[in-house]
Amino acid sequence: MPEIKQVAVGAEEDLELLIEAARNAGEIARPYWRADPEVWDKGSGQGPVTEADLAVDRMLHEYLLSERPEYGWLSEETVDTTSERLGKERVFIVDPIDGTRSFIHGDHNWAHSLAIAEEGEVIAAVVFLPLRERLFHAVKGQGAYLNDDPLIVTERCDLDGATVLAPRQHLDDEHWQGGAPKFIHKYRPSLAYRLTLVAQGRYDAMFSFRDTWEWDVAAGTLILTEAGGQVTDREGKAPVFNQPRPQLNGLVAGCPNLADGILARLK
Repeated sequence: MPEIKQVAVGAEEDLELLIEAARNAGEIARPYWRADPEVWDKGSGQGPVTEADLAVDRMLHEYLLSERPEYGWLSEETVDTTSERLGKERVFIVDPIDGTRSFIHGDHNWAHSLAIAEEGEVIAAVVFLPLRERLFHAVKGQGAYLNDDPLIVTERCDLDGATVLAPRQHLDDEHWQGGAPKFIHKYRPSLAYRLTLVAQGRYDAMFSFRDTWEWDVAAGTLILTEAGGQVTDREGKAPVFNQPRPQLNGLVAGCPNLADGILARLK
């Protein structure tokens, strides 16, 4: 098989491709929603997958790689070809439906999360909630947007009273020096949606202390940082994407002062 030549494509063009793909994904997923889709348990604590997840994944894989055959591929619902994607300069990082449990339960808070990483950094990203018609998007160095409106994080510094998106058990005192801050706690199942809500300024921060799959957070990470926020793992290290094991050591995100304050209080 002849080698596929690398083609220089701008991040703006990649974003246009991701937006079109995300909208196509919404058209595929909608008919399955609240229509009793078939559901399987993936086992090993990985959670459920539906026939909608798989249908969206098949479309995205075929469509995106037909447009960018030289790119690598990493998706929650595709068997990982690690050796192939690690040798690619750019790679798609995709969660066909982030928030599958919300999808199964008939909730609106699920999203299509699509990103392109180049040499470990995300350069173009889309998080699309088709039932809410919310299209979050960003290109590295060009700001973040919800539909056509620019996004900016809050400027909150105080941990006490900060509104955070996190699993409730992460607010247990065992995780915090001197006990948990007096956060106002909220929750959304989709990690991608949580990141975009913080980017929008509707919430002050989000965090997860579990190992976090790249496809859950790649797109949201760029959107939040382009909105002026900070995203690190729970040790304060900037995330690097397209790793051999595509997981991060948790995630802490918000405006820089607040995110640093959270990191400083963690055990």
